Amino acid sequence: MVRSRNLDFYCAVVIVGLLAGIAGLATTDLLRFVEHLTYHYTFGTLLEGVTGSSPVRRAVGPAVGAALAGLGWWLLRRRTEVPPLEPTITRHEQVPRLSWSIDSALQVLLVGSGASLGREGAPRQFAAALSDLATGWLKRLSPPDREILLACAAGAGLGAVYAVPLAGALFTLRIILSTWHPRAVGAALITSGLAVAVGAAVTHDHASLDWPSTESTFVLTGQALVLVPLTLAVGLAFSKLMAAARPAKLMRTWVLIPALAGAGLVTGICSHWWPELPGNGRSILTVSLASGMTLSSAAVLLVLKPLLTALFLRAGGAGGMLTPSLATGAAAGSVLVLTVNSALGIHHLHAPVVSLAGAAGVLAVTQGSPIWAAIFVWELARPPLWLFLILLVTAGGAHLLKKAL
Repeated sequence: MVRSRNLDFYCAVVIVGLLAGIAGLATTDLLRFVEHLTYHYTFGTLLEGVTGSSPVRRAVGPAVGAALAGLGWWLLRRRTEVPPLEPTITRHEQVPRLSWSIDSALQVLLVGSGASLGREGAPRQFAAALSDLATGWLKRLSPPDREILLACAAGAGLGAVYAVPLAGALFTLRIILSTWHPRAVGAALITSGLAVAVGAAVTHDHASLDWPSTESTFVLTGQALVLVPLTLAVGLAFSKLMAAARPAKLMRTWVLIPALAGAGLVTGICSHWWPELPGNGRSILTVSLASGMTLSSAAVLLVLKPLLTALFLRAGGAGGMLTPSLATGAAAGSVLVLTVNSALGIHHLHAPVVSLAGAAGVLAVTQGSPIWAAIFVWELARPPLWLFLILLVTAGGAHLLKKAL
């Protein structure tokens, strides 16, 4: 009996990994389609598409996309429940496959049209829904095994869209399950690896962010420790702002449509001056790593990015918080490095390093897992391996200071 149950579990692990990769492929392709349609471009990044679009399309496109997403959520939420992912998994509740799938598509529509929310929620939900459907015939799986499989699906979906296999596995283990049980560890590593391999059809196994090939000399630990209080303050402010903005209950009325359209219009208007604002935050990360910010633009992005994210949450939108918090941390790092370099009159601090470490520190504060935050950020850009020390010191220091306070 035990051998049969284990065989079912290992078969399910392979199925979950492959389906999580398919979920990552589907949501990534849909996201790119919506981005290209919204800003009317064919090649290049979202930032290039926003910059090259007409002023009217740049303002109206996000409003139209957000209104359509609001219409979809109004129709969905008035008919059925859309429970949050992690509690549904850990409480062994029934997976709402259809509502999660539709909700995932609406999240992609909203983010692809320019909303300041993360896109990682959609592949996690869709992967969990697909995996629950595909493994439902395995009757010998115990409730704890099903919990592990659904959590692995969510983590592997995250890993697939960002090409971060180790971070995807750790997301399952530390953020969702909070366990190091060998059964869970093995399943998480296998599913995330398989999902990233399938997702490579779109990501080509390239890093999500381009790391500049520049040499620098600096004091590693010194720069990392300087960032600790800054990232702690920014991370706490970000978390409190999102908690205050998020409605106590999901908005279900027709007000969703004009509210999200208004948030999209505000984002579109702001993008006339700061084209890095639309989307999940990758544009801000890209510009910060390329040292393409001025002090004034970095300061504005540091304020506007979390405010726009909070605006979409208050309007009833749904989406991830990982990349908006990363972008906010990168903007904070850019503000610090540009301020110090300007005051000293020399380029003492290395902008890409400080920006990336700022992103890791804020993510560690908002997610409560410094090791996962450092690994996730490192895998996103894949800088030289020794830079992982800076990310880990900043993330760990911010997390420890938060606990001490």
